[in-house]
Amino acid sequence: MAPLALAITVSYEAKWVYFFLSILELAIGILSNGFIVLVNVWDLVRRHRLSKFDSVLLCLGTSRIFLQILLFMDAVHLTHFQVMRDPLSIKYKTILLFWMLVNQTSLWLATWLSILYCAKIARVSHAFLIWLKGWLLMAIPQLLLGSMTFPWVSVIPCMWKHFSLSSSNSTVSFSGNITENSIKERFTFFYFFLLCNLGNIFPFLLFLASSTILIISLGRHMKTMTAQKTGSGDPSLEAHIIALRSLISFLFLYVIGFVASLAAVPFTLLISSKIGVMVCVGIMITSPSVHSIILILSNNKLKRVLKSILYWLRYFLKACVV
Repeated sequence: MAPLALAITVSYEAKWVYFFLSILELAIGILSNGFIVLVNVWDLVRRHRLSKFDSVLLCLGTSRIFLQILLFMDAVHLTHFQVMRDPLSIKYKTILLFWMLVNQTSLWLATWLSILYCAKIARVSHAFLIWLKGWLLMAIPQLLLGSMTFPWVSVIPCMWKHFSLSSSNSTVSFSGNITENSIKERFTFFYFFLLCNLGNIFPFLLFLASSTILIISLGRHMKTMTAQKTGSGDPSLEAHIIALRSLISFLFLYVIGFVASLAAVPFTLLISSKIGVMVCVGIMITSPSVHSIILILSNNKLKRVLKSILYWLRYFLKACVV
C-alpha cells in the first residue's frame, strides 16, 4: 500500500495568527449568542413565560455557544497538539463527535425557527396545510425536546465505533504495521463521519420546504398588493422580507459551513494539510456567529435591547471622559 503524504507543517507565526483569529471569532460568537440567551432568560425570569419563537431562539443560542466552544477546542488542538501524520487522536475524535452532535441539534433548532416563521407569516389555503400549521404551533415544546434527543440516535453508532477504535489504537500504536492500520482507521472514521452526518438530511429538507412555502407566500402576497395597489409599508410584506432574510442567510452560511466541514475530512485524513484544515475550521467557526448577529438585527425585541445597551454604554463612556 502506498505511504501517506508527508505532513505539511505550518509556521509558528501562522499558528499564532490563526489562534488569535480563533479567539476573536469565539468572542464574537459567545457575545452574540450569549446576548440572545441572556435577553430571553431575563424575559423568562421577569414574565415567567416565553413565546414559542423566543423559546426556539433561547435553545438555538445555547446550542451555538457549545458549538463555538467545541470548534475553538478544535482550533486549539490544531495549533498546539495535532500531528498530521497521526491525526486521529482520542481527544480529536471526541471533539469531532460532540461537534457532530451539537451541530445537528443546532440545525434542528434552526429548522423549527424557519417552520415558526412559515407558520406565523405564510398564508396558506389548503385544509391540510392549515391543520399542519396549527399542529406545529401547538407542538413546538415537544419538537424542541425531540430535537435535543434525536441527534443522539444518529451519533451513538459513531460513539461506539469511536471508543472501539480508541481501545484498539493502544495496541496498534507500537506494532510494526502502523501505516496500514493508520490508513484503515482513517477510512473507517471517514465512513462513520459521513454516516453520522446523514442525520442532517431530514431537518435540512424540512428547512428548505418551509422556506419554499414562505417564498411562495411572499410571491402571492406581492401579486395581491399589485392588484390592490397597496403601499410598500404593508406589515405582512415586511414580516415576509425579514423572515426570508434570516432564512436565506442561514441557508447560505450553513451550506458554506457544511462544505467546509466535508472539505476538512480529506485535508485531515488523506492530504495531511494542516493549513487546509485550519481554513475549514475557521469558516465553520464564523458561520453560526454571523447568523446569530443577523437574527439579532432582524428581531425587534433583541434590537431594542441592543440599542438600549449601546445608548447606556455611550452615556457611561461620555461620563468617564468628563
